[in-house]
Amino acid sequence: MGDSQVTIKLTSDEALVLSDWLEKLQMTDLSRVVDDPAVWAPIHRIAGTLDKSFPELFAPDYDQRLEVARRRLRPEED
Repeated sequence: MGDSQVTIKLTSDEALVLSDWLEKLQMTDLSRVVDDPAVWAPIHRIAGTLDKSFPELFAPDYDQRLEVARRRLRPEED
């Protein structure tokens, strides 16, 4: 089972928001957030995959794209 693969499907909005969050997470002292070093490998792998998949990360209007994606993903308040 150690070499089987799992595929996760995300919308573009989900992937963009997750990529941004993972980037911030990796820039912090992860040991305060993640108490098991085994979790680092998948975190870095997911972040790297997202970085390669989204040229939007380097777009001049990245901040606006990210904010629009966040708005679309937030639940509507009643």
